[in-house]
Amino acid sequence: MTGTMTQQRSNVSLARRAWAIRRHALRMGEVQGQGYIGQALGVADVLATAYFHAMDYRANDPEWEGRDRFYLSIGHYAIALYAAMIEAGILPEDEIETYGMDDSRMPMSGMAAYTPGMEITGGSLGHGLGIAVGAALGLKRKGGDQRVYNLLSDGELGEGSTWEAVMSAVQWKLDNLIAVVDFNNQQADGPTRDALAQGNEAAKWAAFGWYAQEVDGNDLPAVVDAFDKARNHDGACPRVIICNTKMCKGVPFLETREITHFVRVEPQEWAKAIAHIDAERPE
Repeated sequence: MTGTMTQQRSNVSLARRAWAIRRHALRMGEVQGQGYIGQALGVADVLATAYFHAMDYRANDPEWEGRDRFYLSIGHYAIALYAAMIEAGILPEDEIETYGMDDSRMPMSGMAAYTPGMEITGGSLGHGLGIAVGAALGLKRKGGDQRVYNLLSDGELGEGSTWEAVMSAVQWKLDNLIAVVDFNNQQADGPTRDALAQGNEAAKWAAFGWYAQEVDGNDLPAVVDAFDKARNHDGACPRVIICNTKMCKGVPFLETREITHFVRVEPQEWAKAIAHIDAERPE
């Protein structure tokens, strides 16, 4: 790692980074009065690990050729990725107030043409892993050592295009590809496990030839360990980490309400959620 990222990693704990990602996301939700905040709170530990432990990039040069790529397949998770990129210094914190506004660089669904550091336009769901496969293959043929990380959702495991990409990655021996599945058991039609046969996710990927792990996605040490094992695995195969996350993690009064794909937050609850987060700030 080059530049200021090494210094940032040594001075600030991952727990503090995850806390900040949650807080940035809540502030954006407060600006718009809405957003996929349940997903953002749930995946914050995964994003903190990716951006402040695993990935190589330059905050002041998002197009640096030597960077690792982070492909957000789940376009509606943009609020979470913006929060991570704000914490990383890729996007300025003062742009939080523009979230979802006309002419903002942070539209409510992620679009590469608008936002520095947003590698792809996410959605329709099921396309991100295929794009990541192409990018990983291209980087490998160019002789680079960059990695491609692809964050996809549990609902995307019901898309045929995802499994075509799974097979293609094995065919091309893409050991520079790390897929990360946010498994929060929620999708637009209801609980993921009620939509299509789900279960034994890691075993399914492993059966196709991937190095597969399944972890508690809100257990930071476990997530860090999984990322390290994925990066250091000695095998000419792609890697996947199934991260079981809890929607609205970190805000108890949201965690305990009936959870659906889109968590509704009342106007007065945004400030209450931010106050709770502030009271729990880690060192």
